[in-house]
Amino acid sequence: MCLGVPGEVLNVQRDPGSGLARGEVRFGGIVKEVNLSYTPEVQPGDYVVVHVGFSISRLNEAEAKKALRYLNQIGALSEQLPDEPPSPE
Repeated sequence: MCLGVPGEVLNVQRDPGSGLARGEVRFGGIVKEVNLSYTPEVQPGDYVVVHVGFSISRLNEAEAKKALRYLNQIGALSEQLPDEPPSPE
């Protein structure tokens, strides 16, 4: 199952040539690099919903924290954001 996971934008970098944005996003205690091109207006401290490595929308902090609590309760974050990448077998 795939789902969008809320996270806090820690930093934003823009490619000088294309203007495309990327940055680090924190999901609870996990930090991942995310493509921010679909939400170019985000700034550090904003919250975004991330699906397959792309931020797809902004949301407010209260809603983000509420969703993270629910995801933690059902154990979905460990499935979506593993600490170690899966090994090829």
